[in-house]
Amino acid sequence: MWAILIVTLPTQPNAVRLRIWRALKALGCAALRDGAYLLPDTHASVLESLAAEVREHGGTASVMTLSPRDEAQRVEVLAQFDRTDAYAQWRETATALQLELEGLAETEARRRLRGVADALQVLRGIDYYPGQAAEQAESELLALRRTLDARFSKGEPQPRPNDGIERLDRARFQGKRWATRARPWVDRLACAWLVRRFIDPAAEFVWLDGGRTPVRTPRGAIGFDYDGARFTHVGTRVTFEVMAASFGLESDPRLQRVAGAVHYLDVGGIPVPEAAGLEAVLGGLREVHAKDDKLIAAAAAVFDALYAAPGASS
Repeated sequence: MWAILIVTLPTQPNAVRLRIWRALKALGCAALRDGAYLLPDTHASVLESLAAEVREHGGTASVMTLSPRDEAQRVEVLAQFDRTDAYAQWRETATALQLELEGLAETEARRRLRGVADALQVLRGIDYYPGQAAEQAESELLALRRTLDARFSKGEPQPRPNDGIERLDRARFQGKRWATRARPWVDRLACAWLVRRFIDPAAEFVWLDGGRTPVRTPRGAIGFDYDGARFTHVGTRVTFEVMAASFGLESDPRLQRVAGAVHYLDVGGIPVPEAAGLEAVLGGLREVHAKDDKLIAAAAAVFDALYAAPGASS
């Protein structure tokens, strides 16, 4: 159910027209057409207040209840409240701060962090149907806070996230066999790169039959990205993000850029500019290489390049 404000704004005074328009924008109303603005019915009282102000200044306004006639119309209306693009814009600002952090003094860094946090709070305030993108943004803000605290508050104990992700010592994971499903795609390809580049340079990979249920982990191997594996999705995080967090790598801004693309291609959420190109190149490599060991070697060069690329996502 939604509340709909049908309004004709007064021609004068101009200040009133501008104030009403700004209020509708700040509320995150969905505009069905000129003069028809929608909010969830729990916010009907806010629209009633605006309607009263419009009438007080000579305009016409009424608030009614709107019910969808079928599921298709419900989905169509919900799409009007999709904030995915807004979260993507927020992420660009957060990523820019992450990449510039090394060159900032503490006062400036904390000032900008407050701005990023405030912007997310405002966005969450008008995200009436939050989903994957909202949860991902909260996780990224938490990671940004940790990075800043680790730099400017050395020795200060860092709170562990309440996400059930165990922190692990890379020294205990050297020269291991790592197992995952055969014919890897984005998340598994990225994990294989992460393992060899940052965790276990001498890693050996074992390819499992993904069509077999349940997938069985070979004795002595470390499984990733399948049900029952040592490393798999946790909450809203994909396996790549979980693995990076497990080994204390999630504060690396360049890895966060890679993680953003992997997350979006694997489960959706906040779109990032790099995702389309990464998907196209990895898709081509998958067609070229029939053997998975050759595929991950070729894909590693792609992830190396993405990791090395200068600048924030923009």
